[in-house]
Amino acid sequence: MLLGLLAAAIGGLTVGVPTAQASSDVLPSSSEANVTEAIADPLSSLEIDPVTDVADVDTTVDTTDTTEAIADPLASLEVGSGSEAEAADLTLADEASVDSTSVNRLADAETDVELADSQPDDFQLDDAALLPEDVDALTVLEIHEIGIDQDSMAQVTSVTQLSDVRPTDWAYQALLGLIERYGCIAGYPDGTFRGNQPLSRYEFAAGLNACLESAALTISPDDADTFSRLQQDFAGELASLRGRVDSLEARVSTLEANQFSTTSKLFGQVVVGVQGRNDYEFSQFRDVLENETEPNLVTNVQLNLLTQFDSRSILLVGMQGGAGNTSNTPGLSDFTRLAYEGDTDNDIELSDISFRHLLTRDIALIVGPRGVNAVNTFRGINRVESAGFGPLSRFAQRNPIIGIGSGGGGVGLDWQLANWASFQAVYSSSSASDPNNGFFGGDNGITTIGGQLVLSPSRDIDISVQYLNSYSPFGRLFSGVGDDQVAVIDGLTGRAPIQTNAFGTTLEWRVAESLTAGGWVGYTNSNLLGESGDIETFNWMAFLNFPDFLGEGNLAGIYVGQPPKITSSNLPLNRNIPSLINEGEFPSGEGGQPSTTTHVEAFYRWRVSDNISVTPGFILLFNPGHNADNDTIFIGALRTTFTF
Repeated sequence: MLLGLLAAAIGGLTVGVPTAQASSDVLPSSSEANVTEAIADPLSSLEIDPVTDVADVDTTVDTTDTTEAIADPLASLEVGSGSEAEAADLTLADEASVDSTSVNRLADAETDVELADSQPDDFQLDDAALLPEDVDALTVLEIHEIGIDQDSMAQVTSVTQLSDVRPTDWAYQALLGLIERYGCIAGYPDGTFRGNQPLSRYEFAAGLNACLESAALTISPDDADTFSRLQQDFAGELASLRGRVDSLEARVSTLEANQFSTTSKLFGQVVVGVQGRNDYEFSQFRDVLENETEPNLVTNVQLNLLTQFDSRSILLVGMQGGAGNTSNTPGLSDFTRLAYEGDTDNDIELSDISFRHLLTRDIALIVGPRGVNAVNTFRGINRVESAGFGPLSRFAQRNPIIGIGSGGGGVGLDWQLANWASFQAVYSSSSASDPNNGFFGGDNGITTIGGQLVLSPSRDIDISVQYLNSYSPFGRLFSGVGDDQVAVIDGLTGRAPIQTNAFGTTLEWRVAESLTAGGWVGYTNSNLLGESGDIETFNWMAFLNFPDFLGEGNLAGIYVGQPPKITSSNLPLNRNIPSLINEGEFPSGEGGQPSTTTHVEAFYRWRVSDNISVTPGFILLFNPGHNADNDTIFIGALRTTFTF
């Protein structure tokens, strides 16, 4: 009540700001504020990219990448059935599923963030408390600072002594109680109260202290006896209440420590694109193939169910379906493929079943029968890597070597080594659920093992280095980009088992808030098992991204590069792909592709709303198929992405 009266009495006063010197004696300066930077847990990065690689949860789950769209640095899939056709279909479908660079960048999971106040780390509440002698000294200081002589103020015994306070004033009753009941209000010699006079915090503290001391003196011995008797009479009830509160606190602590409240969230992405091509001639096997110039629709739908068991564990279940593609021409489709292509004949397929768990603050584990591969485990340093929101083509998404092996079931690891370094590793098998080939692939399963080291030497530069080793029984890398078939299949056995070592590196530099530059290079060396000779491929890409171009949330991009190209092949008779494609026969001659394809792409993503974006763009392919005899191909595309 006393505080209420005092607050009402001074409600019209303006609280003055103490001088810099006075306040600095008591409170820490704002420059001493300390904010502890949190180390992001590996799963926190999970971003969801519902189209090409299951799950970019930024962790960051992305779009045609089932794991690129949702989970922290891990996840997409692919299941091989033992035949080349089935494996190829599986690769394309999975690539068009969610990408984990997006559930890569949980949903990247427990992140311990410690925020400090504006006080320094060693600041304690007691440090800011004022001793009685400090209050007196500071009060006098403030009074003199505002030009008032402390001795000039006199005690007021009645509110009527204040000439500038009238019974009609809103603070009259409050002053009446403070003066006549507690006697702790002073006025000026001229009989005024000066209710609009600024009041410093020190003066307020001194006045409040005076009123509290006066109030203490007004409590009679009878009142004190009454309080004491009430405490004794209700001692049992108070003790019982205290015990019940203590018991309740213990039970709440137990519940908090062992709570198990699962939370599931459904999110999805729908991509609808229209694309068309110019008239062109494409020669292969000495034949001139008819071009495909009719505009058509390419669609992809992804639904992802994210179940969080606790702050350290999530289960991701993804489904996706799609229809349409840019080309059906063998050897050409791997050059024209769009990022969100994943034709499933309008069927819905299970694209991801993976469990992600933080083993420690810095180490995350991912396991599952679907959606575990390098695309969904490795962290993508190109921040616009997404089939629904990034570049239009499959090639411009990321270094193609990361997609080698198609993936499926397996196990992945994401380890935050330091603030500036992380390491990811993965083992995946396309036949993990197949009893004939099993988790380790057998003779007809596709298996991949690899690792990636990500370094951030500064705030604006990210560098990643990758290595993968993959086995394929069909002479194919299964990246779905460029020269993907590197060895001719044996006509009798239907096989061309190859063992591939792949190396790559990617760089991104944030030149400014509105500009990032980067690129990558990738190299593979494959051996045809049981035969002599090997095959080498090489690819590169350079890009510029313009975030928030012409508006917040928009993005412009320019990409120029060379899709994977067989630069050397010295396989024995009838197994050399460049000779077969360009000469239409099975010579024993050695060599790589005769020419080089140059890929040029530009796009602009317009953010219509939080859930809708529209991306027009074009792709130019010079010497498509790495053959100078082929006409330049122009592809125009318009992509619309819906998220929910």
